[in-house]
Amino acid sequence: MLASSPVLRRQQFLIRSLGDYSDQNTNTHQKRMQGIQFTSGASLEADAEKVLRAITPTLDPNRHKGQAGKIAVIGGCREYTGAPYFAAISALKIGADLSHVFCTKDAASVIKSYSPELIVHPVLEESYSVRDDEKGVISGKVLAEVDKWLERFDCLVIGPGLGRDPFLLDCVSKIIKLARQSNVPIVIDGDGLFLVTNSLDLISGYPLAVLTPNVNEYKRLVQKVLSCEVNDEEAHEQLVSLAKRIGGVTILRKGKSDFISDGETVKSVSIYGSPRRCGGQGDILSGSVAVFLSWARHAIRDGDSSISSKNPATLGCIAGSALMRKAASLAFENKKRSTLTTDIIEYLGRSLEDICPVR
Repeated sequence: MLASSPVLRRQQFLIRSLGDYSDQNTNTHQKRMQGIQFTSGASLEADAEKVLRAITPTLDPNRHKGQAGKIAVIGGCREYTGAPYFAAISALKIGADLSHVFCTKDAASVIKSYSPELIVHPVLEESYSVRDDEKGVISGKVLAEVDKWLERFDCLVIGPGLGRDPFLLDCVSKIIKLARQSNVPIVIDGDGLFLVTNSLDLISGYPLAVLTPNVNEYKRLVQKVLSCEVNDEEAHEQLVSLAKRIGGVTILRKGKSDFISDGETVKSVSIYGSPRRCGGQGDILSGSVAVFLSWARHAIRDGDSSISSKNPATLGCIAGSALMRKAASLAFENKKRSTLTTDIIEYLGRSLEDICPVR
């Protein structure tokens, strides 16, 4: 198979993207590439329903509050209050026990008014409310407040409704560093992707980081990391190259089909889906991935033999993508053109029950 020209061209493209291609070392590089699995056609498609069944925990009366997942969303500012709500409430609708939102003071009351189910922490600050001589002190207070909660969380979702205020982004950069030190998984979406694209060292080499870029966010990542444009003809190889160059993070490239890579393999999720493109669906996805990533991590720790992959980030992406797409499909069947993000959220529970019925 390696001798066939299409596969060889793909290998050479990836080697060039990694920046160390040379004609004299082609054979050596091909040997290095044998560990990277390229698949095509039906074999690329993940068995998403199998993954969902394998990692979704049973509802056990002996469990206590928090054991089914504690998720925190870092985001929410004056302009954007819906996105963190969508991410946080989606986590609860899927089955997490507790969902927190760390946001700015201006956003907190609004987000609280959406649902009493969320635990909202009004601790983040934007530049307009902080004097220059106070920034060091305020930043320290923000980090201290987040840090005292951090070890309780199974996953962070960073970015929904975050905005691009410089002081706020600086504080979130430090939160990401704290999460890495505590080995807490992070799912990065929205303005969180803007932050890490410009500061790749924040997530480089962290295997528990997941990036969920849309078409424009993915384009910026490719330009920044690979110094080229998006190449749809070599889409799978370019995705592997991108994840590998960032240091083994997992990337969920959103689109008509969702493509997922950890720098070693590529999987797609194409089942279900909806033609409706209302805003907020990415926030549902980020909250969903966070829950499933945490469940996959626990299943792997427990030695579940039905799980072939040992990367909880990849499993979480496959499961989150499939469930979001199924819920969107069901919502669209009912609402058609008027489908909103809130409609999709209401179908998350039913979608999971259809695949993993409670016994």
